[in-house]
Amino acid sequence: MNARWQYLRVAITGMNNRPDNPGPGHATARCLHTLKEFKGEIIGLGYDVLDGGLYDRQICHSGHLLPYPSSGEQALLERLRQIHAEQPFDVLIPCLDSEMIAFSRLATELNEMGIALLIPSQHMIERRDKDRLPELCAPLGLSTPPIRHLTHAGFFLDCALEGWNYPLVVKGRFYDASIVHNATQAQAAFQRMAHEWGLPVLVQQYIEGHEFNVCAVGDGQGGTLGLVMMRKRALTEKGKAWAGTTIEHPQLEQTARKLIRALKWPGPLEIELICDGKGQFHILEINPRFPAWVFLTHGAGCNLPQRLLQHLCQSPVAPDRAKAGTTFIRYAEERIVQLDDLATMTLQGQLIHSSASTFLESLA
Repeated sequence: MNARWQYLRVAITGMNNRPDNPGPGHATARCLHTLKEFKGEIIGLGYDVLDGGLYDRQICHSGHLLPYPSSGEQALLERLRQIHAEQPFDVLIPCLDSEMIAFSRLATELNEMGIALLIPSQHMIERRDKDRLPELCAPLGLSTPPIRHLTHAGFFLDCALEGWNYPLVVKGRFYDASIVHNATQAQAAFQRMAHEWGLPVLVQQYIEGHEFNVCAVGDGQGGTLGLVMMRKRALTEKGKAWAGTTIEHPQLEQTARKLIRALKWPGPLEIELICDGKGQFHILEINPRFPAWVFLTHGAGCNLPQRLLQHLCQSPVAPDRAKAGTTFIRYAEERIVQLDDLATMTLQGQLIHSSASTFLESLA
């Protein structure tokens, strides 16, 4: 049996831990760190000196800052070369929507450096863009709410004339969503989204119902390496899951597998859906990465980051299904960071930690 995956050095982005909208990176790292079989290293990558996961000495061997995606792909590649030269790693798991196209374009160069990724092509990423969902879903017989992109907020003043009735959902290009009930709320949400994420801003017809999420890893041939379904139980003001429970639902699973098969999706993805009062599922978004709730997949017995590594190493992937009825409840905690560590991260863009065992021994 090929056990090389257990010893991989894995770099993971998205290590921010904002309570209302945490990045998926730290949860992805926890999935690997918690495995008794995993003996490798985790290298945390972030974009801000206050990304809390970068300072988690028990999980990350080191933490490093990356240039923001707006700096361009060449700057990102050069920074990765620098990190790789000082702290070599074997696998890269991107965890933020805004960086996915850049990493997809750089995949060949990263492979030549000895860094493996399981990531969709730019074309695949663009096919599942929020404003292209109707084009993707209609031929598959799947439902998705009407959506369109906007470049000005005047649309909301007389949108009813075009068949758009409140409430509506206003969305940023990459993240964030607000449910609005009138033109004043809609215009304010538009301005906030445009300021934070740029144009266009998206508007989607609101559907009343129960929200569900699916997290999966595709093998790139239309199959899935693992799939976990979850019903949201509590939401933040931004609509992010604060609590959720794994479920078994044949119709939901069939919908998710149909999408993965049609896209021939390689790597992680999250599908967000809503089930209306008639029991029909409507696809709201397809996110090209692990979600922030991915640690639930470990708790439910279907650790998806583990399966990604096993696939990259051509190791057998266990057919275990997620256990229904497993619940997560998100909580916030303070991470204590010394001023010297903040200064080092700010000035040098990286911080090399002691190993977990050394760290724990220092507390004894």
